[in-house]
Amino acid sequence: MSKVSVLVVDDAPFIRDLIKKGLRSQFPGIRIEDAVNGRKAQQMLDRDSFDLILCDWEMPEMSGLELLTWCRAQDKLKTTPFIMVTSRGDKENVVQAIQSGVSDFIGKPFSNEQLTTKVRKALGRAGKLDALAASAPARPTNTGMANDSLAALTGGKADVVKPAATNAPSPLIRPPAGKPAAAAAANSGRGQGQLRLASGTLPCVIKALSLKEGLLVVRRGETLPQVLESAVLDLEQSEGGEVARLNGYLHAVAAVEPKPDSEWLQLTFRFVDRDPQKLDYLSRLIARGTAQRHFVPGA
Repeated sequence: MSKVSVLVVDDAPFIRDLIKKGLRSQFPGIRIEDAVNGRKAQQMLDRDSFDLILCDWEMPEMSGLELLTWCRAQDKLKTTPFIMVTSRGDKENVVQAIQSGVSDFIGKPFSNEQLTTKVRKALGRAGKLDALAASAPARPTNTGMANDSLAALTGGKADVVKPAATNAPSPLIRPPAGKPAAAAAANSGRGQGQLRLASGTLPCVIKALSLKEGLLVVRRGETLPQVLESAVLDLEQSEGGEVARLNGYLHAVAAVEPKPDSEWLQLTFRFVDRDPQKLDYLSRLIARGTAQRHFVPGA
């Protein structure tokens, strides 16, 4: 039986690696190729055949929507499962993709379980589930790893130390009395956004911002954010304005207060987008935020 073949299209190397390693950890026999944008994927689809396409929406040269439209115009690709992997969840964008012939969506950030579930579902509809099952190993016992991104990138071999149970505060940024530094940051209303993780959404305050990364402060919740965990940072450029959805991963997690049960966490969020439009948009965010003293430039 021939191997199931998947094409992963994303301009961010971190996301491509996350998807590839996540799928290989579940289906070792699967064949995976990748492309840095829609134009490169178009060339690969012209000369090779794939059973499934996993594609980002926003990319330079050719977007995911443009690639989808092109695929549906090709006889050999009309029915090929096409899953859009995107941080765009607006109704208008969803309707646009459905009208263009998308098979399914995976929202960023995503867990390994969400990824493999969507892949099984898409290939099942295409009649490729038997071939996929043939390449899958016996399911291992639960490793207890708290971070799917870390598990995928390390092959499930890294140890994640879980914190001792504490009286978990509300995840909303509502600083209590007696926390002057954190309270001042949150009450100022400066540089606020939200960080979307696979486990939920955290309101955050932007302390510093650059084209490379952002320094965020969040209130600690029941589940601690994990290093290497993929996420999406939503930033609104101005009140009522367009929201920038910035893809990335947590490069560092530290306590704001010098104690193990610190109620506030400082996160270094490393950007992975290579789209010139997003970089330009981020530049404008930095310029405006700096001018209005919303945060410190050059994180």
